[in-house]
Order: sequence, then structure tokens, then C-alpha cells
Amino acid sequence: MYCQVIVDIVHENVASPFTYRIPDMMTFEPGQRVAVPFGPREKEGIVLELTEECNLEPSRIREVLRPLEDYAAIPPELMALAKEMAEKAHCPLAETLRLMLPAQMRGGRVHVKTERSVRLAVTPEEATAAAEAEKRSRKRAEILRILAEKKEISVKELAESVKDPAEALKKLTEDGLIEICETESLRTPGDVFETPEDPGFTLTPGQEEALSEIIPALQGKGGRFLLHGVTGSGKTEVFMEAVRKTLTLGKSAIILVPEIALTPQMVAWFRGRFGPVAAVIHSRLSPGERYDEWRRIRRGDARVVIGARSAVFSPVRELGLIVVDEEHESTYFSDHHPRYDAREVALSRCEREMATLILASATPSVLSFAKARRGDYMLLEMPRRVNDRPLPEVELVDMREELENGNRTVLSGALRAALKQCAAKGEQAMLLMNRRGYNSFVSCRSCGYVVKCPNCDISMTYHLGTQDGLLRCHYCGQAMLPPEKCPECGSRYIRFFGAGTQKVEEEVQKLLPGIRTLRMDYDTTSGKDGHGKILEEFRSGRARILIGTQMIAKGLDFPRVTLVGVVAADMTLNLPDYRSRERTFQLLTQVAGRAGRGQEPGRVIIQTYKPEDPIIGYAAMQDYRSFFEDEFRRRRNGLYPPFTLLARILVESPKEEAAMKTAEALEKQARGQLEAHPEWQKKVLLLMNDTPSVKVLRGKTRRHILMKMLVSREADEMIAALTELARKHSDEAEVWFEVNPTTMM
Repeated sequence: MYCQVIVDIVHENVASPFTYRIPDMMTFEPGQRVAVPFGPREKEGIVLELTEECNLEPSRIREVLRPLEDYAAIPPELMALAKEMAEKAHCPLAETLRLMLPAQMRGGRVHVKTERSVRLAVTPEEATAAAEAEKRSRKRAEILRILAEKKEISVKELAESVKDPAEALKKLTEDGLIEICETESLRTPGDVFETPEDPGFTLTPGQEEALSEIIPALQGKGGRFLLHGVTGSGKTEVFMEAVRKTLTLGKSAIILVPEIALTPQMVAWFRGRFGPVAAVIHSRLSPGERYDEWRRIRRGDARVVIGARSAVFSPVRELGLIVVDEEHESTYFSDHHPRYDAREVALSRCEREMATLILASATPSVLSFAKARRGDYMLLEMPRRVNDRPLPEVELVDMREELENGNRTVLSGALRAALKQCAAKGEQAMLLMNRRGYNSFVSCRSCGYVVKCPNCDISMTYHLGTQDGLLRCHYCGQAMLPPEKCPECGSRYIRFFGAGTQKVEEEVQKLLPGIRTLRMDYDTTSGKDGHGKILEEFRSGRARILIGTQMIAKGLDFPRVTLVGVVAADMTLNLPDYRSRERTFQLLTQVAGRAGRGQEPGRVIIQTYKPEDPIIGYAAMQDYRSFFEDEFRRRRNGLYPPFTLLARILVESPKEEAAMKTAEALEKQARGQLEAHPEWQKKVLLLMNDTPSVKVLRGKTRRHILMKMLVSREADEMIAALTELARKHSDEAEVWFEVNPTTMM
């Protein structure tokens, strides 16, 4: 027997499978990991297929060295998915196969954890009799009594009942009464959130109506749904019931969330309902925890998986349901090679495995809602909150008037008064400031010079927390002391402008000195369980005010929050991206929805310099339909997606000249492709070689070739050709190809 093996090397020269002979007494199956000789070295690989015949000369065929596990690490459906993704991304199959496994499995960087255990070598009755006959050692007698009940126990657990049991265990082993062995010990992620009991909710009519469409799909050959419900309408409860039904059908479910911050809360809810069959997958787990959770899923011990983007590759058995919560979030797109959109991967898995897909959001992406209107998804709407609780009252504060009245702080008079009132009542508040740090930039008042990162074309942000305070780049992490005088003109009129979460935290602590305040941003959540610890502190009521970036804006459910403040609503509105209006609406609507989810009514204060902007108004009213119609009309007039496809070839190089030359060469080749295919040319509305808004990033100069094309069969052909073109680039530059990229910056 022979097997075709994809060797774990990402390089075009070794992208095809290699043939190996299967030694006698060994058996393999597709998807199994093996060690194989490759040149003078030993490499890992994945068995692609088995064959009985081989056309190669026997002397050229080498043997598989050994299996790395006694099972197929990658099941057939994920093998097929990896092949599909490799074809779409025009990359080696080895690269997409890596997505299907915990990274630490490669190279044997993580292993099964074991611990010493004790078990009976005799019957429980014989152990009890031996304990009664034991006159010389109380420890030996006690150990035998414990094992007569439990039959097997870890040495660590036994030592909690019997102090220093080593000598007693040695004698009992010599007497043949017990055996000491190594048993597997699972590393389970700790529950930061308290696991609640199943509350047994009575479903609302809106939830019942949504489930009446979803359950037949679960029982049949799957379905595609867009669940659009206002914040607080109980979408999560719909997922819960859908998962419950999936489990009763003997199938498994995957729940995707956009932020690691949401994972602890979601895991607590699901473990409360479904117990240990719930597993969690995200990047903040330790290598051992991630490996053990993956193995629980692969074995079928865990049938419900909750996690961020990469959880879509979980090797669940009998997939029945995938839920993509907050489906509008850009974090579902991976900008690491091979690039993928978890929503598209979820759809592909559901179609291949006849499972049901639910995309859910209070603010669906324009593209998803347009697809639902077109009939690609069944639209399920939940326009009312649970128990008909009212949406929060929203007040817009014009910060131009605050400035005219002499208020130069980050908090308006209205928000200050509301925070005091909230604190006096013993209620909780959340404040959104979508920029971390203390000041957003440092500038010279004489010449206008702004301190920028030496590696990126980005202004540096001032952070407190060190002895002198540092300027930090939020893209590459570069840190430096603020200049004492302007590097450009020598002036000492260096000033700090703008505000971030640290500045807001300082203002709140001055306003309410006795109230415990938490800050949640990248700086405070970088440690293990960082998100969960902060959220649990707030959930428990030990802290009363939570200040954070966009990570606090969605999905979180805190019934005691009655006040939400948006400190700078315009921050994302004027970014150079055609989706800036959409993202602003989504962010404001989502964070406003955190208020008034319990018994007390909610209040939202949005601080803005443009209260007249319709996007701010739609968000204040949580009026998604009006927003969608307005944005849909704007995109149709401007020929933006979904009416067109935007594609770009992004070039990055440490050498500016290399980036320019590579971009020019790629633009010339792209134009040559169009000239060779006149039918393609008719579908192209724009082709240009340009500089992105961020010209330099992490020390690399950037250029991009932008294309806008009409949605058509020819566009698909062009995308395939451009993908291939992007792969053939110079060694001096990195080249990426993107369709409808998450950011044009």
C-alpha cells in the first residue's frame, strides 16, 4: 500500500503530494498526521489518500516513518474544506491544512498531559477486607478504603485525604493490591464567569416565531438565516434553543463570536445550559488548553464549540448548526495569509455538511441584509425587546456648544450630571471611547508638526502608566519618550491633543472619586483571561463604571447598566473608507443597546460635533431600516459593493523603491490582462495605482492597485487571474490580493 502525503512545508516547489510506501503492520487513513523522510530530514505531513499501485520506480519510494496520532487529526469534511480554500486563495494545500489544527501540534510543541494515578489491582470487596485486616498502617488502610469506593484516583487528589502517601503506596503496590499508572489529565480553561444554572426561560412570541423556521431546517437538510433583532430582543436565547434541538438530534453546533471579550460570558451561558459538552476555542488559551479542547471536540466529547474566528475550523462530529453572532463585525476576516472570511467558511461548511447557518445581528452588514432581501438568506426579524422593555432614551449632545460654553473636558455637562445621578442610585454605567491611551496625538503649536511612528505613517498616542509617560504606536508597538522640543522647528510649544480611554478614566475618577471604575482596552486585557476578569468584576457589581473601546460595545448583557455614554461619536465617521458610515451606525447602535436590559429603563448620551448627521440620528433611534435604505441608495449611486466588487493588490516592502517598482509592474500586467480580454475590460470601472491612507506600516512602504468591477462572470475570471498575478511577485516585496477588503486604509 502507498499513501499520498502533503508535507508540512509552505512552498510552491513542494505544493504537490509525495508518494510514500506504507510499512507492513501499519495502517493509515486520509487526514492522519505522519512523520516522513524528506531529503536528509524528517518532516511532518498529512495523508491525502491511499493507493494500492504506484508508477514510480520502487527504488525512489521511501517509507513512512511512523504515525503521529492513531487517528485522523483532520476529518474528511475539513480536508475537503482545506482543498477548497487552497484553490480559492491559490496557495499550497499545506498552508490551509495548518488552519485545521492547533498550531502547537506542529513540531510536537504540545503533548498530552498525564498525571500519576492509583487504581485497584483487586476487587473492591478484597480491598475492603485488606483494609480491615491492615493493623500496622492507618495510611494503607485509608487508601484501600478510598479506592474501594472510587476504584481509581490521582495521586494528587489522594494526597488531599492522606498526607504523604508515597511509602504507603509503595508497600501496597509490592503487595499487589494496587497499581500506579499514568493517566491523561485535561487542561480545561477556567471559568472566569460564574456558571449560571439553566433558568428555563419562557420564549417570547418573537423567539418562538424565529425558531419555528429554524427547527425544521435543523431536522432537514439545513437552511440559511439572517436573524435581525433589536438589541435586547433575545437573539441569544434563540441560539440556545437551536443548539438544544441540535443536540437532541445527535448533532453538534459551533457558535462564533467576534471578540474574545464576549467568549467568557457566552461560555458561561452555554455551560450553564449544556454542561461539559461545551468547549471554548480562542487565541488567549494556553497551548495546552487549546490542544486539549481541540481533542475533546475531535473525540466527540464536546458537541458545542464557542469561540472566535478560528473556531469555524473545529473538528466537530455531525455538524448541525453554525451561528455567527454579531455577523457584521470585521474581525471575522483574517488578514493573515491565507486570508479568509469566517462567515464564508461557515457557509461553505454548512453547504457541504448539510448544516444550518444563522447569521445574527442587531445591525447586519449592508451586504448580508441585501442578500437576505434578494433571497439568499431567510430573513427573521425580532423588532421588540424581551418583555416589551422600551429601547433606551437617547440624548444627543452638541459638543460645539459645550466648547462655546467653556467646557474643554471630554465629558459634557449632561453626561457628568447623568453619571452622578447613576452613581447616587447605585446603578451601573458604560462609557465608550474608541481610542485607547491618554492623548491621541502630540503636536507642535508653532509649525503643526505631529509626532509620528518611525515605522508607520501613523501619529503616536500618549500613554500614562510609566514613570514619565510614553508615546506608543498602536500598529507596531514602537514606544518613545515625548520630545521636549519640536524636532521640526525647535519650538518648545509641544502640546498634547485629543483623548483616549485613559483620559476618560481620569476624568471620571475626578468626578466620582469613591466609585470603582474599570478600563477595558488592549492595554488592560493583554494578559491571560484579561477580558473575563474585567467583565466579571463589572458583572458582579464590585465595579460600577466600565470605560472601554469598541470591545465593550456589543453582545454584553449587564442588567444593572442604566446609562451608556458615547464620548466621541464622530471618531469613525470621517475615515477614508466607503464603509465608515456603516461602521459608525453599527458601533453607536450596538453600544446604545447595552443600556436598559434589566428592569430599570436605560438612558444613552451621545456626544458629537455633528448631531445633524443622519447616521447619528438613525443610530439614536436604532432605526436600521432607514439607515439601510439611505446607505443602499448611496452605494448604488456611487457604485460601491454590493453593486460592484472592490479588489486591490496590496504591495509592502521595507524599500520604498521596491514597493513602487513592484506596484508599477503589477499595474502594467493587470492592464495587459484587460487588453488581452476585451470582455473583461467592459466590466472594469476603475483601475489605478495609488498610495493607501497609511503609506508606511511596521517599517514597510505600501502601495495598492485598486480595481472596481461590476458583479459578473467576467469579474470572477478577473479575480482568479489577479490572484495568480499577485503570487508572482519580486523577492523584494510582499504582495496580497483582497476582494472587498475590510479596510481600504
